[in-house]
Amino acid sequence: MYIAAMLATVGAAAWANRNFQPDWTFKGSTLAGMSPMGDAAWTAENGEIVGKPKGPTGGWLVLDKSLQDVQFAATYKCAVGCRAGVLLRAEKTASGMKGVYVELPADGAQPGSYAVTLDATGKELTREKLGPANGTVRFLPPVVPDAPTAPGRGGRGGRGGFPGNNVPPMATLTRPDYSYKAGEWNTLELLLDANIMRGWVNDGPEGGFASGRADETAGRYGRIALFIGGTGEIRLKQVEWKDLGRHVLSTEKISSRFRLQRLNDFYLAWSAAVADINQDGIMDVVAGPNYYLGPDYQVAREIYLGQVVNVAKEYTPAAVNFAFDYTGDRYPDVLVTEGRSIVLYVNPGKEERRWDRYPVIPAASSEVDVFKDMDGDGIPDAIYVGGGTMNWASPQKGNPTAPWTVHAVSETGYGVAAQHGLGAGDINGDGRVDMVSPYGWWEQPAKGAAPGPWPYHPVKLGRWPRAGASPGGGEMCVYDVNGDGLNDVVTGLEAHGWGIAWYEQKRDKASGASTFVEHMILDDYAAKNPGGATFSEVHASTMADVDGDGILDFIAGKRVFSHNESYTDPDPFGDAVLYWFRTVRNPMAPGGAEFVPELIHNRSGVGSTVTAADLNKDGAMDIVTSTNRGTFIFWGTAKKR
Repeated sequence: MYIAAMLATVGAAAWANRNFQPDWTFKGSTLAGMSPMGDAAWTAENGEIVGKPKGPTGGWLVLDKSLQDVQFAATYKCAVGCRAGVLLRAEKTASGMKGVYVELPADGAQPGSYAVTLDATGKELTREKLGPANGTVRFLPPVVPDAPTAPGRGGRGGRGGFPGNNVPPMATLTRPDYSYKAGEWNTLELLLDANIMRGWVNDGPEGGFASGRADETAGRYGRIALFIGGTGEIRLKQVEWKDLGRHVLSTEKISSRFRLQRLNDFYLAWSAAVADINQDGIMDVVAGPNYYLGPDYQVAREIYLGQVVNVAKEYTPAAVNFAFDYTGDRYPDVLVTEGRSIVLYVNPGKEERRWDRYPVIPAASSEVDVFKDMDGDGIPDAIYVGGGTMNWASPQKGNPTAPWTVHAVSETGYGVAAQHGLGAGDINGDGRVDMVSPYGWWEQPAKGAAPGPWPYHPVKLGRWPRAGASPGGGEMCVYDVNGDGLNDVVTGLEAHGWGIAWYEQKRDKASGASTFVEHMILDDYAAKNPGGATFSEVHASTMADVDGDGILDFIAGKRVFSHNESYTDPDPFGDAVLYWFRTVRNPMAPGGAEFVPELIHNRSGVGSTVTAADLNKDGAMDIVTSTNRGTFIFWGTAKKR
């Protein structure tokens, strides 16, 4: 019989597959509850399901659970001559069965997804390849004859498709080999939801080999069936499935260390900033088109015309916000990334009206932008990717509303493959701010050096995700984690995937060269993560001393529906969590430090940035976020004296 549904707390256990928590996992030594059909022999051996064809037409093993929307995973190995597949929504017909069939990569196979019909003995009668399915959508609209092709995805949330050859020229962060390995164990994941079929072997690439349109005419509701044909056997282990039609809303949780205040309930921005907008001595909050006046943050005014965004199908144009007095009139102005450009909105001071808009950086392609004083003049500069290079841009002195002066620090070649993960900090300890990305770091030269690219140090500081995106997460945080006097890097690994790690800096005493050692903080569902913290889409992060111990901590969370309401990214319907990871210096831990996760909230998540500041000046760190769930302040609890 089937193992009971596993409803453990997120991350409390390591599952066989990395991308979802299953409702059922095969761990038995018998095939009780499963039905063979056709010309094949099926057995169970030590948690493996073994299928051997007895004739060229092959046969099926039909599981006894019917599902409509389903996620399926297994690890499989095909012998020479094996032809194998999985049938989903296998429903009965007058003549036999029909369903959505996925033929697996194997020796001599034709991998892909098909609508098939079978006779009563399991013999295949018809096979029709599924039509194309792509884009960051949960389901495809009905086919309209002679209609133009739907446009591809767009917006700052993700532009999809693999970056192709537009990969920065280094070998430290090479794309994984996703290909099928003959005679070896290969991971398999299939996802059939609504009318889109997706399938992956060895976790890549996006959409996978089995992407296709699966309308209900192919199969509406039915069982999962395994197929073996040809002349060689198939072995499957770690077989798991999840009923995607079953949605669970976790009980809302808020850390006792914080008090939650919701400023609005709508999707307006993916970022929030803090500044004293009206110069009354009280910090205010800026998020997208609005600013919220302290101290109660119940009154909002518009910076520019804005509307609520459809969380399922649209991306907010306000991905990143930053506030600073660039005009020098004491009233903070606001930088907003609108799509793929950075715009300056000038504070009108005492005039209660919408603000004037000035496009100051028209070509910013990164989804993460960082603002830091790069040249020591006291004015935060914009750090971003644009025009194929890593850049920092500074306002023209005396004319901040004019196009900013762009300083390219890299060679060309950093485009689509460098959308995520960006940071700044003093890596080599020379007192100058360097720039970091998942591909390495750029050393800021001394003042007076000749213009041109900065010295580049290739280092692997990220990981390639399965989805059509680039390595890296949100802001890459540069600080001394273990207290050895060298700044390290703490970062999300995949904005559209899994993982957080810190990279311990080590320095050769003779040459002064820096190297970095990766220490994982948390990973996917197949890992045993500390504190039961497991979440995908780590698209925003920052650093702050949350507990007041004098050591910076790491703050990050899940950006729910990073690619709209779709299964483009793994675990898109997971809890919208916000965590802080307490930095604990421990000489017994790898690298001399560990990160202890503490949940802040599980119903809001993050956007493209997280902001930490002591808003009310009570000595406790507060955290401000703006997401597709609204805009929030998490008020920190001040220590009792």
